[in-house]
Amino acid sequence: MVFGVGSGIGEKHRCEMQEYYINVRQYHTLRLTAGAQCVNISHISMTSLNQNELEALRILWERGELKPAEIQAHFSWPIENATLRSVLVNLVGKRHITRRLQGKAFFYAARIPKATLLQIAMQTLARIFAGGSHQELVAQLMETSDIKPADLKLIRQTADGLSSNKAKRKSK
Repeated sequence: MVFGVGSGIGEKHRCEMQEYYINVRQYHTLRLTAGAQCVNISHISMTSLNQNELEALRILWERGELKPAEIQAHFSWPIENATLRSVLVNLVGKRHITRRLQGKAFFYAARIPKATLLQIAMQTLARIFAGGSHQELVAQLMETSDIKPADLKLIRQTADGLSSNKAKRKSK
């Protein structure tokens, strides 16, 4: 995935091949590039998501498009119908999910990919806890978490795999 940035005000949008950020009134304006198409993701903010909204997103990422009753059935804790509908309306308003009418029923689907929200969350955590450094954030997480030797082995294997995949892409 490639990220580009724009102010969104009177700017001709161009997707760039590098990652950089413009902070306008403490608000990042980003566009996610998928192939040649730019998708504006300037509305995404981790700090604006509560526990119920994150749970609804998790369910939609795992299960795909669902009706409210189906979402409610998969919640990890009891949630009232009226509360869930308020959560869904809020997520639609924040443009994190979509809603479409089919017959008499509304269906909801995640609009933002899980990986995109995770990357934004990591950037936010790195900025707050590690001066913007992802490496320092990972180091701090390892120092303050209950990580076992088997976990470290998996982390090393994942890092090695990512490094070799990046090297393969650069050589093409």
